[in-house]
Parts: sequence; structure tokens; C-alpha cells
Amino acid sequence: QVQLVESGGGSVQAGGSLRLSCAASGIIFRGNAVGWYRQAPGKQRELVATISSGYRINYADSVKGRFTISRDNAKNTVYLQMNSLKPEDTAVYYCTLGAGSYWGLGTQVTVSS
Repeated sequence: QVQLVESGGGSVQAGGSLRLSCAASGIIFRGNAVGWYRQAPGKQRELVATISSGYRINYADSVKGRFTISRDNAKNTVYLQMNSLKPEDTAVYYCTLGAGSYWGLGTQVTVSS
């Protein structure tokens, strides 16, 4: 059974930082693309960042230069370092693996002004 468990969400003030983690189990992690999406209240889920099995990285324009995605295949974990957070980054952040085949339950990020 594939499981993705996110952690690291919380509440911060604008300009602050958070680091999200997503630990995967039940699947060969290193051969799959992984990524982060987010969904704000009343909005559709949107791409934040992805990293392929070959370490090709893609960011949403809204987070370029502020967020960094990385993966540790030895730990079956993907990370999202979020710096210079803005109130508009407030959302539930979801980890995904295998180009959307599997999803975590999400972790809340709240940024106050």
C-alpha cells in the first residue's frame, strides 16, 4: 500500500520560512517523479513544484526564486523549502508521486501579513 505523509506545515508571518517534508512508503521512490501542489480556499489545486527521477525541476512562476524542491531517495522523502512566504501562499499543500498517481492528505500552511 502506497502512503505519502506530509509534515512541516504551520503558521508563519509574511517573510518567514517553512520546510515541508513528504515521506513515501510502499513504492519504489527513486524511479518516480514527485512534487508538491497546493489548494487555497475556493480555488483549484495548482502545481507548486515537481522533481523528476532524473532531478529535472519545474516551478510555478509564483514561487520561483522563493521555493526549492529537493529529494532524498535514500530516505524516500521529498522536501519543499519555502522562503519569503507571502499571505497568498496560504493553502493546503499536497505531496504527489508518480505524476499524480498518488497523493498525500495534505498539510496546512498559513501565512499572516
